[in-house]
Amino acid sequence: MTEHESPPDRAFRAEVRDWLRTELAGGFAHARGLGGPGREHEAFEERLAWERHMAAAGWTCVGWPEEYGGRGATVEQQVIFNEEYALADAPARVNHIGENLLGPTLIAFGTDAQRARFLPPIVAAEELWCQGYSEPDAGSDLANVQTRAELDGGEWVITGQKVWTSLAVESDWCFAVCRTEPGSSRHQGLSYLLVPMRQDGVDIRPIVQLTGTSEFNEVFFDGARTDASNIVGAPGDGWKVAMATLGFERGVATLGQQVGFRREFEGVAELARRTGAIDDPLLRDRLTRSYMGLEIMRLNAVRTMAGVAAGAPGPESSISKLVWGTWHRELGELAMDVLGAAGLVMDGEPYDLNDWQRLFLFSRADTIYAGSNEIQRNIIAERVLGLPREARG
Repeated sequence: MTEHESPPDRAFRAEVRDWLRTELAGGFAHARGLGGPGREHEAFEERLAWERHMAAAGWTCVGWPEEYGGRGATVEQQVIFNEEYALADAPARVNHIGENLLGPTLIAFGTDAQRARFLPPIVAAEELWCQGYSEPDAGSDLANVQTRAELDGGEWVITGQKVWTSLAVESDWCFAVCRTEPGSSRHQGLSYLLVPMRQDGVDIRPIVQLTGTSEFNEVFFDGARTDASNIVGAPGDGWKVAMATLGFERGVATLGQQVGFRREFEGVAELARRTGAIDDPLLRDRLTRSYMGLEIMRLNAVRTMAGVAAGAPGPESSISKLVWGTWHRELGELAMDVLGAAGLVMDGEPYDLNDWQRLFLFSRADTIYAGSNEIQRNIIAERVLGLPREARG
C-alpha cells in the first residue's frame, strides 16, 4: 500500500487482503505457494479447486467489465489485487490463459454470441484454454503459420501441428491461428479459431523439459472440427486479432505473472540472508538491481495496461515482454550464484531439483518463448521508435 492510494483503493486493498488471509488460513492453507514455473503440474487439481473457490467469491477476472462477469476493477485496483495475491503466497493460477488472453480478446473482438458462450465458463474456471500459435517453422516468425482450416458445411476442419502449447493437456479449448485462404502467405489469409481440444483429431504429446515437467506440448490436428461460428473476427483477420492477444499477454497478464516473480525474488533474497551470500557486495548489488528491475517491470506493466484500457494494446507491449523475459532469466542466474557450489548438486535421485535449480533451468526459455528478445527489439525499433525496417532478403 502507498500513501498516494485513494480511499476507494485502500478499501479495495483491505477487502482483497482480508479475503485472502481468511481463505488461505482455512481449507486452502495447504495450497499456499503451490505451482509456478517448472512446477506447472504441482497439485493441479487443488489449484483448480482454489480457482473455482475464488470464482464463487467473485475474485476471478477482476479487471473485466461487470457486464461480462468481472468486477470492473480499475488499473490501480488490478495492480493491488496482484500485489496482495503475491503477499498472501497464494497458489499459482491455472486459468491465466483464458482470463488474461482469450477473455479480453473476445471482449474486444468477439460477437455477442461468442461472449455469451465462452466468457462465463472462464469466469467460473470451468473451461481452461491454451494458445495455438507456434509451429515447428513458425515460432518467432509467426506469420509463417501453415496449419490449415477449411470450411466443410457448417464447420471448420483443421489440419496441422502446433508446438510449445502451454498446458494443452489440461485445456478444454484452444485459440488457434490457422491459414484459411489457400495460396495465401505471411500475414494474409490467417484466421483466429476457437477449437475444442477433447475430440477425435486432436493428439497432444507432452514435451519433457529441462525441469523434468511438461508444461509445453506438441498438438497435432488431423481433421479436428469446430463450428463455423467459432471464428473471432472475419476470415483473414487472424493476424490482427492474434497480435491484440499478444498485447494483452504482455500487458494485463504480466501483472498476474509478476505474482510468481515477486515471490521468487523474495525467496532468493531470503536465501542470500540465510546463507550469508548477501554479505558479498557484488551479490548484494545484483539483488538490489533485481529488486529495482521488479519495480520497473511493475510500473511498465501499469503503463501498458493504461493503453489496454483505451482499446487494443499497441506494439509498446513488446517492451513488457523484453523486460520480464530478461529479468526472470537473470533472477535464475542470480539464484544459482547465491547457492554457489551447492547449486550443482541435486536433492535426490533420479532428478530431484530444488526450487532454485528449477527456476534457473526454466527461465532459460523466457527470452525465447512468447516472442524472442531479438524479435521484440525489432518491433520496438521499427514500430515504436520509427527506425528503418530491417533489411530482408
